[in-house]
Amino acid sequence: MRNEKLEKIKSIISDRGLHYPLDVSLIGATGVGKSSTINALFGETLAKVGIGVEPETQFITEYKAERFRLHDTAGLGDGLAADERHAINLSDLLLRTFDEKQYYLIDLCLVILDGSSRDMGTAYQILEQIVLKCIEPKRVIVAINQADMAMKGRNWDYQNNRPEPELLNFLNDKACSVKERIKEATGLSITTPVCYSAEKLWNLDKLMDHIIDHIPYERRKTRA
Repeated sequence: MRNEKLEKIKSIISDRGLHYPLDVSLIGATGVGKSSTINALFGETLAKVGIGVEPETQFITEYKAERFRLHDTAGLGDGLAADERHAINLSDLLLRTFDEKQYYLIDLCLVILDGSSRDMGTAYQILEQIVLKCIEPKRVIVAINQADMAMKGRNWDYQNNRPEPELLNFLNDKACSVKERIKEATGLSITTPVCYSAEKLWNLDKLMDHIIDHIPYERRKTRA
């Protein structure tokens, strides 16, 4: 993670009187790449990435870089019993308090979607049944990972590590479509999601800017 991004986070937190560090929860279905996103943002292997069908994150794990802390949550979609357990843990995290229970810990939720999949059902379920019951919609942002696989690996410029024009247009259309579908499914109006690839380290600056642009202006108070 670039120092200027961390300095910008530090400056915003100070100017707005927020609590250090900025606490962001990473939320998404199994296999969307939450752990690889953490590794890509921090520039080192901190979270173990699952390979195949077995997810690596079964509990909530936190990773911190000075004024910025990510909370990696277990993915949903692994079966009813596991999903019920993960949903309880996620709700507990979103409602966790500090400072004599005056404020909630989590400042922002980053919901990660799989750019290679058309199935958004689990994401809508997470948003509607868990996230939006625990935190205000203005504190929820969405990003689309695995941009390099959005067209099954086609139209990715491997030499220059970036999408070719056809894939870039496809990603832009997908981001707009996701925005509309989330509105229809949950009633949540979001800004257009950022597309990125944690594995290819592509568009990570835009992802960080997306997070920074949505840093709240006030702490999450537990009471008025």
